[in-house]
Amino acid sequence: MQIEVVTAKFNHGNNGYYFSPNGHELKKGDKVFVETEKGKDIVTIVREKEEIAADQLVEPVKNVLKLASDEEVKIALENDKKAEGFLPEIKSIIKKHGLEMKVISVEGNYNLSKITVNFTAENRVDFRDLVKELAEKFKTRIELRQIGPRDAARVLGGLGPCGKVCCCNQGLDYTDHVSIKMAKNQGLSLNPSSISGLCGKLLCCLAYENPYYVEVMKEMPKLNSFVKTSDGEGKVVFCDLIKKMVSVRYQTETSSEIKNYPLSDVNFKKEN
Repeated sequence: MQIEVVTAKFNHGNNGYYFSPNGHELKKGDKVFVETEKGKDIVTIVREKEEIAADQLVEPVKNVLKLASDEEVKIALENDKKAEGFLPEIKSIIKKHGLEMKVISVEGNYNLSKITVNFTAENRVDFRDLVKELAEKFKTRIELRQIGPRDAARVLGGLGPCGKVCCCNQGLDYTDHVSIKMAKNQGLSLNPSSISGLCGKLLCCLAYENPYYVEVMKEMPKLNSFVKTSDGEGKVVFCDLIKKMVSVRYQTETSSEIKNYPLSDVNFKKEN
């Protein structure tokens, strides 16, 4: 069974979510009101109408309610900026309560009927009294949301070890499913400082690039295996997975020599 959906992102969100177009003709960049579990909100269409298999959906999709007018979008942005301006005061109130938590960002929904405070903390925090005081102070519903190091880096941004702005902060999708095996596949140093991002977790780009390395590794001979070339039989000592080059050592009783060959010039038995 196929279901018609559009993909949209929330104002501060990085991930896309499916919504039913609900009969609306929508194009990329449109601002629309949608139903959510916590009420209405404005989102941006990032992928236009398409059909997907129903089994791809984790839960039933919510509806697009209507296109947001320019005035409604303007008010939503103003309210969000207003919520951001509450940050210093919220930090001050948290300090007064003596809570071990670090506020990363403050977000407001389109009509400021809810303020979301994103924070990090090493341990569990009892913020019940804090929520009551914040709700009384700002006269709106308060949601405190504990986020992980990756989400904090996405919000705060910064330069990664490659010298470019963090992928997650640029709006690129990222994943928590990054493993040390991915670094091994790519022949990288396993020094934590070399393969960790600003968040202290493994670099997201390891996951982005891993599928390429997995496929190329299937084509390459194994390290320390023996292969045949135009110069005879030798032992594989290195495989350049980017250039698809193989370094082969020829050993005799009196000498040792390493030569480099394109993968196409190396004969070996591939494993199934």
